Amino acid sequence: MVVTNHPLASAAGAEMLAAGGNAIDAAIAALFTLSVVEAMMVGVLGGGMAHIRLANGTHHVLDGMSIAPLATGPTTYTPDPKAAPGTMDTIGRRNAVGPTAVAVPGALLGWCEALRRFGTFSLADVIEPAIRHASRGFRVTPYLQECVSESAADLARDAEISKLYLPGGMPIQPGTRLVTGDYAETLRSIGRDGPDILYGGELGRHYAEHMAQEEGFLTLEDLTGYCTVDREPLRGLYRSNEIVGPPPPSFGLLHIIQMLNIVEGYDIGTLGFATPDTLHLLAEVLKITFADWAAASADPAFVQQPIGKLLSKEYAAERRARISLDRTQSWSAGVAPSEGAHTTHLTVADGLGNVVASTQTIRSSFGARYIVPGTGMIPNNYMFAFDPRPGHANSVAPGKRATSSMSPVMVLRDGRLRYAIGLPGGLYIFPSVTQALSNLIDHGMSVQEAVEAPRLWTRGYGVKVEASVPEGVLATLRARGHDVAAVNSVGGGMNAIQFDADGTMTGAACWRADGMPIGLGGGLAQRGVWFKPDQARS
Repeated sequence: MVVTNHPLASAAGAEMLAAGGNAIDAAIAALFTLSVVEAMMVGVLGGGMAHIRLANGTHHVLDGMSIAPLATGPTTYTPDPKAAPGTMDTIGRRNAVGPTAVAVPGALLGWCEALRRFGTFSLADVIEPAIRHASRGFRVTPYLQECVSESAADLARDAEISKLYLPGGMPIQPGTRLVTGDYAETLRSIGRDGPDILYGGELGRHYAEHMAQEEGFLTLEDLTGYCTVDREPLRGLYRSNEIVGPPPPSFGLLHIIQMLNIVEGYDIGTLGFATPDTLHLLAEVLKITFADWAAASADPAFVQQPIGKLLSKEYAAERRARISLDRTQSWSAGVAPSEGAHTTHLTVADGLGNVVASTQTIRSSFGARYIVPGTGMIPNNYMFAFDPRPGHANSVAPGKRATSSMSPVMVLRDGRLRYAIGLPGGLYIFPSVTQALSNLIDHGMSVQEAVEAPRLWTRGYGVKVEASVPEGVLATLRARGHDVAAVNSVGGGMNAIQFDADGTMTGAACWRADGMPIGLGGGLAQRGVWFKPDQARS
């Protein structure tokens, strides 16, 4: 089963499985293809987390997150005094757009290391579908066109990216065949020479030279010094279900477990799905969680994290005791450090028991919103993930790893894998996964219902609820003090796989992206069986 947020990427993964590859081969092929057909979300110059469960039952988390260049520091950017609460805006948007917004990429090395360690195919084999779609072209979807329209003002500032996505000065239209020839050549060079071509080789030198010309901070030294990190997975327990996923600097699972620990004290199934009581409770729990997130989230190599406290049932009980089901309230952090939506997700499983859940990104839609000349590569704008103010847990520091809310999660019951799930969406990710897990465990939804069900989100500055929730429910929330706004969507396109005891898998994608599950059944002929039309009957 392969589930990604684009049909061609799902097809690329399925192609690997059909050819005899495993889930890791399929996942990496799908990611390279996504870097072509969903280039506004993911690319080789991005970063991400891969959560891999092998057939032997072991879990591996490969951290390929971006890091701050060595030339950056706490005072690199000037915070915008007019910025909205909770945002990272700076004067001139220097941390959001252009070369000064770019952090050291980890995606390419992370993908290649996952393939080398756990895959069975060569890099040239898994990258071939991506090269094919880049060189021959693919049809633009309405979703891609909408992303281009949203970013058009910034894209128009760069000739290379405008040539592709703003032909004639207008956003590329759905149905247009988009060919990205320069990127096809870059992929061919990666397939031939491996990741070293970026991390110190010819491609990396070209990238660093362009950065120097444009007064960016990234250097060849940053590229040659980059390393991925193996992380020990976090684990939590919710109603006898074990929840497993990445640890910090990806804070998604940490806060999913924190939220589930709090709501575990309520009978969510009896409260009902999307009722005023359930949505009110979710909003309060989200406010609690985001207060703690803002206080302590940072690279654990730089700031000691209160992980034990956030994971504890006792801390959850303390926070739960203050919740009122009748009225909303303001929440402050209950933890502190010891010192000072534009992403993609895929879920892949093979018939052997290998499973991959991976979330990858270039941070904002179209990343730093330009193309490195002659390469087709869109850089990340991961410097926007750091706090531009000095003296905070997540302030900029040279070599500091970017934090994220990525939540490529797997759920086990009695040691058996039940679900693998995740989605794109920045700070909308872990609240959305939490709600999906509750949909599955508390409300008994099918996996398709769970990923598509309406969502709620808040970090304390108002509550967003998807418009499919009845107005009467929203009115009740307002009466309890919530500043509620109905929105078209919360978070990105979630996808998941359900695993049944008989070996059956069910893949699900949702309406919030171009998602598509592709399943493979059947298999090769049994040994010793063949068709013998000319053999005489005895």
